[in-house]
Amino acid sequence: MLNNYDADTAAAYRRAREIPRDGLTHWRAAIERHLGPTADSVLLDLGAGTGMFATALADWFGARVLAVEPSADMRAHIPAHPLLDVRAGDALAIPAEPGSLDGAWLSTVIHHVPDRVAAGHELRRVLRPGAPVLIRGIFRERPMELNVLRFFPEGIRALAAFPTVEEVCAELGAAGFERVGLESVPQTSAPDLGTVLGRVHQKGDTLLRGLTAEEYAEGLARLRAAVAAGASGPVVDRLDLLVLR
Repeated sequence: MLNNYDADTAAAYRRAREIPRDGLTHWRAAIERHLGPTADSVLLDLGAGTGMFATALADWFGARVLAVEPSADMRAHIPAHPLLDVRAGDALAIPAEPGSLDGAWLSTVIHHVPDRVAAGHELRRVLRPGAPVLIRGIFRERPMELNVLRFFPEGIRALAAFPTVEEVCAELGAAGFERVGLESVPQTSAPDLGTVLGRVHQKGDTLLRGLTAEEYAEGLARLRAAVAAGASGPVVDRLDLLVLR
């Protein structure tokens, strides 16, 4: 998994990617439907980043959450929480005992995993039999509804490095996981475009990191123009949820 987030990048990521809790309502419903967590559950947030979903899982369901993140600078942003156990690790070395976890959550991280076959076996090791793996993200062949691409269309180039659904299913399938669900889930990423403008940062978004300075400046100009023109209303994006067992 990616471990090149320095302190500046981690701070940019937290500012650019954190979504208000009330914008995640549909994700809460989807997680509850596919995972059914309870206060007795122990869940894995693999590639926890700055802890947005780790803390949400704990607050929503009263579950204990093992938040595994390879970057020390990212881990430093995860808020202290009585139900969170924050540890260094990655998809190839999950710091958990065999069969000790009731479900795995991977949010916008699967494209960072260098060996997904090995990761599948590691997930199989730490999950109890029948426990699900929920993968939130973008897949190369799937249609996307991402507002960032309205203003930074060149960001679509980054998708060449993202896997397809079938690739992920085949790779994790080597460890016996089978696809049981795939759906597009909406989220309110920001209350308005002005908020997006205030927190957008090239380092904080995988789709923007490969842009040239000129492309990024042109995208910012387009975003500023939309805000100046009075564009209003919530910013709604959609990401996919792939579920395997």
